[in-house]
Formats: sequence, structure tokens, C-alpha cells
Amino acid sequence: MVGVPLAIFMILIWAMALVSVLWSFTDWQGIGPLHFVGLQEYNYLFTGYPPFWPAVSHNLLWLLFFVCIATPIGILLAVLLDRPLRGSRIYQGIFFTPVVLSLAVVGFIWELQYSPVAGHGFIDSALAATGLMSGNSSPDWLGDKSINIWAVLVAASWRHIGYIMVLYLAGLKSVDPSLREAAAIDGASESQTFFHVVFPVMAPINVVIVVVTVIESLRAFDIVYIINHGKNGLELLATLITNTSLSEASLIGFGSAMATVLLVISLVPIVLYLTRVMRSEEQ
Repeated sequence: MVGVPLAIFMILIWAMALVSVLWSFTDWQGIGPLHFVGLQEYNYLFTGYPPFWPAVSHNLLWLLFFVCIATPIGILLAVLLDRPLRGSRIYQGIFFTPVVLSLAVVGFIWELQYSPVAGHGFIDSALAATGLMSGNSSPDWLGDKSINIWAVLVAASWRHIGYIMVLYLAGLKSVDPSLREAAAIDGASESQTFFHVVFPVMAPINVVIVVVTVIESLRAFDIVYIINHGKNGLELLATLITNTSLSEASLIGFGSAMATVLLVISLVPIVLYLTRVMRSEEQ
């Protein structure tokens, strides 16, 4: 029962990843023989491929937005819903609903919300109703290169916030109530209790939250691809890999080089997390 799923996982995931690494040292175009070119594809990627560094900056912006805004909001919602609040289950269900949707569906939903067609887009209609925007000054939320990345980040955060909320709420439920009672007896306020008692106890969950946030930022793909195939100011590493490998030129070797770079970057938080977990188990 373990061997068969493990074999399938190793073949479909790690074997394919190893093949991609090997392809990154060739100029293979999907058809014909493979020609070993060494680090030529990597050299062109870092020094001569214009979309690469903007895509890296967009992934970093995605990470900073999630770390500084989306993840703290998810944690805040978890703390608020951890209280004995009337209708807490209903609120949890509302905030968790986007999590059960794929990012492709989320992208389609927010395409409708950002629609510039009068009466179709919720964002424009809400701004017009409050007097913050006139009908003739509607921005092109997803087409304007100066603002579309921010519009997509808001859409992606809609799902990410609910995901973080559920993870952190599960961790808060496992905190020993006697710790909070002891802090209350000592005269600590709710904020002092959280930051000085609950938050340190939640260290394992905090590490998981950080790792999840980093990985979600690095593997961002679906929502951007469904909107405009990762072009016109929405370039990300994952979309560049797909567009390069599946283009008419079929630059499999070059796309594999980008995939290898993304793999190496992604392994950093994973290795740090596994190292922490194994060290805590040994202790």
C-alpha cells in the first residue's frame, strides 16, 4: 500500500524533475537529437533573456505581498474567530469557501469582478456607487501594466487569506487553555497574551505558515495564466517556463533551465522546514 503510490510519485515527480535538469544542459526542441551545450542556456537566461528578471521581481513582489499583507490578515481572522463569537462557524465557512476553488476558477471569478464593461464588474460598480470613480475614468485593471499585478495579487490573496486562516485556527485550537488563564491571572491583556504566550507556543505552526506562503508565492501560475497567459506585465517564472516550453519553437532545453532555477529556489524553504522538523523530532 506504500510501495505503489511511492513508486508512482517518484516516477511522475522526481524522475521528471531529474529529466528536466538533464534537459537544461541541452538545446533540445522536443524533436530530434539532444545536443549537450553545457551552461549555455543558463548563461542566456541570466544575461540575455529580457523577461527573466522582471518575472523574478514579480515573484518576489508576490512573496512580499503575501508575507506583509495577506498572511497577517489570515492570522488576524484566525485569532478573531478563535474567540467565542456568535456565528463563528458561518464566518469560517465564508472565509474558507475560496480555498476549495482552484486558482483557475478564482482567476475567472475575478476577471468578472474587474470587468470594465459597465454594470458587469463589481469593482467599478462599487467605486462608481461611492463616487470615487466616474464611468468614463474606469481603469483597465487587468490590461494596464502599471496596476494589473496589484489587481491579481488582491485576487490571489482572497484565496490565500482563507487558507492561512484555517491552518492557524487549527493551531490555535491546540493551545493549552491553562496558558491563557495563567496569563490573565498575571494581568496580561489579550494582545500581550497572544504575542508573549500564544505566538511562541505556535512556533511549529508559524514555520508551516512561512513555508506555505513562500511556496505559494513561488509556484504562482494558475490565476495569472487564466487571465492573460502570464504576459503584458504579469510575467512569472512558472508562466515563462510554460510559454517557452510550449511555444511554437518548443525550447524544451531553455524552459528546463528556467524550471531548474525555480526548483533550486523552491528547495531552500523546503529543506529548512524539513531540517527543523527532523531536529525537533530528535530532541
